Amino acid sequence: MKLVIKIGTSTIAHESGRLNIRRTEEICKIISDLKNAGLEIIMVSSGAIGMGVGKLSLSERPKDMPTKQAAAAVGQSELMYVYDRQFSEYNHTVAQILITAADIASEDRYQNFTNTLNRLLELGAIPIINENDTIATEEITIGDNDTLAAIVTTSAKADLLVLMSDIDGLFTKDPHQDAEARLIENVYELNDDIMALGGGEGSSLGTGGMRTKLEAARICTEAGCDMIIMNGAKPELLYDVAEGKPVGTRFHAKEKA
Repeated sequence: MKLVIKIGTSTIAHESGRLNIRRTEEICKIISDLKNAGLEIIMVSSGAIGMGVGKLSLSERPKDMPTKQAAAAVGQSELMYVYDRQFSEYNHTVAQILITAADIASEDRYQNFTNTLNRLLELGAIPIINENDTIATEEITIGDNDTLAAIVTTSAKADLLVLMSDIDGLFTKDPHQDAEARLIENVYELNDDIMALGGGEGSSLGTGGMRTKLEAARICTEAGCDMIIMNGAKPELLYDVAEGKPVGTRFHAKEKA
C-alpha cells in the first residue's frame, strides 16, 4: 500500500507556532511503525511558516510577503531537523523535496520530480514534501498544501491520501458553531451540495479551509484514488486507516463508487 499523509500546521504546532513535541513524536513513531509493516509512505508537511514565526519569536504570523518568506526559510530548516531527528530514532531516512506551481506546470520539471519521488521510495526513504514558500509567493497566499498533497498522490500513483487536519472530517454544518452538525462518513460524489459545504477560504472548518480539501478530494477521486480527512490530534487513527477501518470522512474514487 502506498500512502500519502498530509500534515497540517495545527497538527504539529501549538498556536504560538512552537513545535507540539508530544504529537510530532507520536506521528513520527506511528509512521515509522507503518513503514516497518511494509507501507510506502510519502509525507506532505505544512508548518514551515508557523515554526519560523516561533523560532524568530515573532508576536504574530506576519502579513507582509518578505517576512512570510523569511519565516518559511527559518521554519523549513527547523521542520526538517525535527523530522530527521525523530525518524532517525527508528532507523528511517527522510528526504526533503521543495516544489512550486511552476515545477508542476513544466512537463520536464514535473517528470524530474516524479522520477526522484519514485526513486526515493525504491531506496526506502520517506520523502517529505512542502511548497517552496521562500519563493512561491502565490502559494503562500492560498496556503494550499491540500492541493499539493493531491498532486503528489496522483504523481506517485498512491492508493490513498490522508489529510490530517484540525477537524474530524466533513460535516453537514460547521461543528464549531452548530451542535447539530453531523459527520459525513462517506462521500461517493462531489456534487454541488457537498462542494457547498466547503465555505470560503480559510473557514473555521480547517486550517486551510475545507474548500481546498474538497478540491483535493476532486483531484484524487477523478484520478482513481480515495482520500480521507481525519483529525490530526488523533494520530493513532493512522493504524485504523492502514487496516481499512472507517476513519473521519472517506471520499471514494469514482471507479470505486
